[in-house]
Amino acid sequence: MSIDPRVALQSLTTALEEHLIAASARRGDGDPTVEAAFFAVADAFEVYDDSLYEAYGEVTPLEVIDDVDDDEDDAEDDEDLEIVQE
Repeated sequence: MSIDPRVALQSLTTALEEHLIAASARRGDGDPTVEAAFFAVADAFEVYDDSLYEAYGEVTPLEVIDDVDDDEDDAEDDEDLEIVQE
């Protein structure tokens, strides 16, 4: 059963508002409330993007970045630079 994109958009908006509240009340690096709000935004965005595609065949120009993949990409870029510099 697909979700109405309007409902998914409202959930995303709510998640963004909750993230702002958590960020503004942050209690230091690694605050679990901010981290939970961060993942809630990512999850809500994916639901919205999927529902938009299912309903209208459209997607947003946004992408959720996976930190693990980003670290691996950085390591590969560093290796490429080392090869060029040798």
